[in-house]
Amino acid sequence: MRAGVAFGSNLGDRLVNLRAARTRLESLPKIQPPFLASAVYETEPVDCAADAGKFLNAFLEVGYFGEPPELLGHLREIEVSLGRPPRHARNAARTLDLDLLYFGDVVLETATLTLPHPRMNERRFVLEPLAEIRPQLILPGREKSVADLLAALPVGSPLVRMVQQW
Repeated sequence: MRAGVAFGSNLGDRLVNLRAARTRLESLPKIQPPFLASAVYETEPVDCAADAGKFLNAFLEVGYFGEPPELLGHLREIEVSLGRPPRHARNAARTLDLDLLYFGDVVLETATLTLPHPRMNERRFVLEPLAEIRPQLILPGREKSVADLLAALPVGSPLVRMVQQW
């Protein structure tokens, strides 16, 4: 199953945080290539404290041969191992934020996981990196492609492409 994971960091060495998380994710036993990776973008914080630093954001699509809650558990373990407290305030500054945004055609709503992610179509910092690697992707329950969802967003703060390879 193809799974989409959004990466974000706005504390510490942000690029090192993203690279370390990607390395750990790609080394999980049930993860399989091919890996589709966006560039890394610098973005303004959204719904964060006024003094929050800018984020680095990227997107990675991987093959995963397990269940979505299992993958989410691995993502949380990676976050904690790289310095994110296991209990944290919503939208607080963070060394690492890993969000499971889709898992093939799975539609799921539990107390801890909703697939596809319910707010991803509102967030340029998610859609722009995803559109770079999967512009024609239509997520379950959506009628428009990722590229069309991105084009429909209101003009906002531009994303700045930082590095291609991470």
